[in-house]
Amino acid sequence: MAPMLDELASWKHRYGEDPAPLVELLYRLTDAPFPSPEDLIRLHEDALFLRAYPQSEAVARACDELLCGFGARLAALGETPEELEEPEVSGIAGTSLTAIFSYEAARSLAARHGGSIDIAWEDCPEPDRFGPLLAAVFPAAREEWPVEAHFPARDWVDRARKPDQTSLEWILQRLERLDGPRARRAELYDGARIMLHWRIGESSAARTHTRRGAPSFFHTAPLLRRKDVDLQRELSGPPLPVRRLPVSEARSVLAMIQDTSAVRYRELYGFNFPDLKHVYSVDPGRGLEIVFFGAAPEARLPLRAYHAGMFFKNGVPSGYIEILSLFERAEVGFNLYYTFREGETAWIYAKLLRLCGQMLGVNVFWVDPYQIGHDNEEAIESGAFWFYRKLGFRPVDPLIEAMARREESRLAAGGDKRTSSRLLRRLAESAMVYEPVEVLPGEWDRFHVRRLAAAQWPAQVRRRFAALARLKASGEEARYLRALQDDAKLRAALLDLGTTGTSETA
Repeated sequence: MAPMLDELASWKHRYGEDPAPLVELLYRLTDAPFPSPEDLIRLHEDALFLRAYPQSEAVARACDELLCGFGARLAALGETPEELEEPEVSGIAGTSLTAIFSYEAARSLAARHGGSIDIAWEDCPEPDRFGPLLAAVFPAAREEWPVEAHFPARDWVDRARKPDQTSLEWILQRLERLDGPRARRAELYDGARIMLHWRIGESSAARTHTRRGAPSFFHTAPLLRRKDVDLQRELSGPPLPVRRLPVSEARSVLAMIQDTSAVRYRELYGFNFPDLKHVYSVDPGRGLEIVFFGAAPEARLPLRAYHAGMFFKNGVPSGYIEILSLFERAEVGFNLYYTFREGETAWIYAKLLRLCGQMLGVNVFWVDPYQIGHDNEEAIESGAFWFYRKLGFRPVDPLIEAMARREESRLAAGGDKRTSSRLLRRLAESAMVYEPVEVLPGEWDRFHVRRLAAAQWPAQVRRRFAALARLKASGEEARYLRALQDDAKLRAALLDLGTTGTSETA
């Protein structure tokens, strides 16, 4: 089957050709047997890519038909191969996964997926940690905890729950009955470090099936590459079309977003605590939709404004973004799912930053070292440093900037065209920043929000900030950001505090 899979993969680079042979190939692959897990993974990922970037409606339809049969393919294998539960490929229809989720994520997943998600007792790393949780929700359990050397948590739960109730449902139900703040319930649940087993099966949470609408753009020409994207031009481009979602639609798409993240073993703060009243659908074109939202008022941070989003390519979830903003500066976390990294990554990223500028008024974009490769081998392997560098980002550390320039000169001189992994790790030790031409460079280079939060603020600065901070408690947090951006005196004071720990202005 390798020649057929090689041919399928080649179509990711053959945009502009007649897609009829691809359609024929997809239907042949739909009926072909694939007993090898590795071959099944290749087939799934390439078909999903082509569904997100279809050359024609016929290609999209053929991809959907091929993917529709994946649950049956895996059922024929019997037990799910371990290869299909790896984070890079997890979430395929017919598979399951085992992971620890936070209280907020677990209760949301359990509400939607019921009996298909339960406690994986055999895999819980520290079963004794169940003691405080069970003692709080089922006082009789205090008879054995903490005096027994090996607290039999599962026995207590099995005796107490109803026959038609999962262990997880029983625990969550009991937690909901506890008096006191919600944070206490989360503390008890999270402290137990509960490993959950989720039988994803053929549910809509399987990334094989997850769709937000039909394809709306067909790629009849080569895909846009990084060299085709001018970030400065994109950021100064016309406003993107934005539609505020009614709460019912917002609730539905946010559930999809949380499921999409969870089947990849991931949680995001904003996915657990979204602001249901302010969820937006953004249409940058080319079949891309960005669903963008902030944090619920009760979950907002003390200083920075928080926003998050997931983007869909022709209805297929393709990645997410997380933004932490203060004045005109935004720390941006960007993750494109592995399957789609041969797509229009730079163009998508540019549109995401354009949206941040449009909705939040920010124009200085900060990238954490982790995104570049610090303690992140995936970013090292993908050459993330050069992705940002060629878009116009620079390291904030002058020594790393000098190192990058030397490497650029070496690459321009010819010879070995690849930067070594060792050097990429060194380059990833510095954060990177993008500043448009109209911004004074370097103002935020030594700023750190931790320094700002821990500093002793002068009384007049505290009063000035408090007057604006009230905007964080209600409505959209973007209002708070805009108010900050309009107060030049407060900006100067807080920039001083976040840079030096002391304020020279007030």
